[in-house]
Parts: sequence; C-alpha cells; structure tokens
Amino acid sequence: MPHGVPERERREPVRSPQPPEELLELLHDVLRAVRRDAAERLGHDITPGQLRLLRTLDRLGRPQRLGELAAALDVAPRSVTSKVDHAEADGWIRRVPDPRDRRATLVELTEEGHDLLDRLSVQRHEGVRARLEVLDADEQRVLLELLRRVADAG
Repeated sequence: MPHGVPERERREPVRSPQPPEELLELLHDVLRAVRRDAAERLGHDITPGQLRLLRTLDRLGRPQRLGELAAALDVAPRSVTSKVDHAEADGWIRRVPDPRDRRATLVELTEEGHDLLDRLSVQRHEGVRARLEVLDADEQRVLLELLRRVADAG
C-alpha cells in the first residue's frame, strides 16, 4: 500500500454475508419490522421485554411468583421486579396473594393485559400479511415450504 493512504482506504472490501449469517439477519429484520409496525399501529409504548413478560405469563396459563417468572424468562429476579412494576402501573398485570403462602405474591394478567396481547397479535398478523403481499400466492407457498424445511432440519 502506498505510504500516506489512510488505513480505512487500504482495507479489503466488505465481504458478502454467508447464507447462515444472511438468514439470521433477514429473519431478525423481518421480525423487528413486524414488531415495529404493530407497535406503531397500536400506539402503545411497550418494549420487547414487556411484551415477552406478558406473553410468558399468558403462555404459563396461571398466576406466577416472581421467581418462577424470572426462571421462565431466564432472567435475574430483580429485572422481573422492575418489569412487573411497569406492567402493573400500565394496568396489564396485577399482584395477588398466593393462596398457598400468605407471605408470597403472585402476578397475573389483567383483562387489559389479555386485550393488549390479543390486539398485538392481530396487528402483527396484519403486518406479516402486508409484508407477504409483495409475493404472489405461489411465491408465498414456496417461501413457507422452504422455511418449514429449514425449521424442521434441526
């Protein structure tokens, strides 16, 4: 390299991503865009972490102790406490006494929390539908078939 040429000009050109890398990037981009579209349509300031908390509570199907919820989310209990505090302030969950242990507290989704999850689900499906509409019916079928094969490979 000629003397005096800045380091950044001497670098090799950026390589194209390999298929596994590109697949991960594309999946991440699509999911992030769908979440962003749904959040914009709903007008709620819900973070991905809050949404994950609500979805996990819904999936578990019964009120949970904070420690159980932290384990299900695979996070530190103190981070669940702050997420629960925010979700409770927003009216999406409530704390209730544990009927098996008066000293313990459980958290459960409120009707407002269930309604929010239902609306978000509808919005996300609409966002995905809009993104799929750039493909014709045959292309959609092939895309889904290929993704199923990739998903089933592991």
